[in-house]
Amino acid sequence: MIIVEEVQNQHQKKEFLVFPTQLYQHDKNYIRPLDNHIEEIFNPEKNKFFKGGECKRFLFKKDHKTVGKVAVFINKCYEQDQPTGGFGFFDCINDQPTANFIFDHCKNWLQQRGMEAMDGPINFGERDKFWGLLIEGFEEPLFGMNYNFPYYKELFENYGLKVYFEQLCFTRPIFTEVSRVFTIAYERNKRNPAISAQPMKKNNLEKFAKDFTEVYNKAWASHGEGKQLEEAKVLKMFNTMKPIINEHISWFVYENETPIAMWINIPDLNQWFKYLNGKFGIFQKLKLLFLKQFKKNEKMVGLVFGVVPEWQRKGIDGYMIWEGTQHLRKHTDFKVTELQWIGDFNPKMVKIAETLDTTVTRKLATYRYLFDRNKTFERHPYL
Repeated sequence: MIIVEEVQNQHQKKEFLVFPTQLYQHDKNYIRPLDNHIEEIFNPEKNKFFKGGECKRFLFKKDHKTVGKVAVFINKCYEQDQPTGGFGFFDCINDQPTANFIFDHCKNWLQQRGMEAMDGPINFGERDKFWGLLIEGFEEPLFGMNYNFPYYKELFENYGLKVYFEQLCFTRPIFTEVSRVFTIAYERNKRNPAISAQPMKKNNLEKFAKDFTEVYNKAWASHGEGKQLEEAKVLKMFNTMKPIINEHISWFVYENETPIAMWINIPDLNQWFKYLNGKFGIFQKLKLLFLKQFKKNEKMVGLVFGVVPEWQRKGIDGYMIWEGTQHLRKHTDFKVTELQWIGDFNPKMVKIAETLDTTVTRKLATYRYLFDRNKTFERHPYL
């Protein structure tokens, strides 16, 4: 018999964090997320989505031992064709009846609140973290990325969950030969005296926040689910990121003084955080400073790549890639770059990633389960 416990006290919160470390203790690729990053998601004072939503965490126990956990939630900002809730932070032993019990619990909880479907595993927040089930590429996860055993896919699909969309991660080794297309684009654009490339500098974040906002809004404002960004919020984000910004790996391209393209990367923090065992107290912060100084980080993560519409298909992307790559090869230890996931429903962005001389090395999937089993299932529409 499985006992359900809602996570309420400190002991249960600790168990929610610790259970995955026990489950994955023999998996060399598992990296424990920082406890405080997980806890902030479930803190109404830290997570703005509590203002219009509801979220609960549960532990599932059998014979006094934890056999699974999950978070289930309603996010009013998550607009779908039918009222759709979500579940995430799912972990479970390799046992289909146990998984079915957890999924049933999520479904019942959501049905009681008027939902007609559930998506998972997703985050009670933005899509940039803890979103999707790993189905290919079982390697060390990037910072903020879900990791799970291969058998999770069977647990999901045997229950009846179906892939709503796939999330593609593209990788490119830094020292592979740069595409001839990029070389030609670079040579053509470097002859234009109005075109220049600049790396992001920490001492001038106000300027780069302004330039980022301008390029992003021009490139993405009308692009599918894109939305306008505010300069003040971008600056706040940049200031938060300041300790991890590497001035050699984020680039902007300008026509005279006007920003026309950007390529934003950060180091993969998991290459350092994997030595902290989920903790981030004073000792771990000192250890992180030591690691950053003496432990080479060979992986960077591509966050945003964009070119304003009037400069698209003119080789500016190739110019920027060539200029940035030549520089970071000389000034950093990075050997590979991986782009954060791109949904398969976004063929334009998939095409851009493919033109950057990348290959798909990791896939995640967002699953959907319709409570009315007679209703026709449809995948995420193309943008």
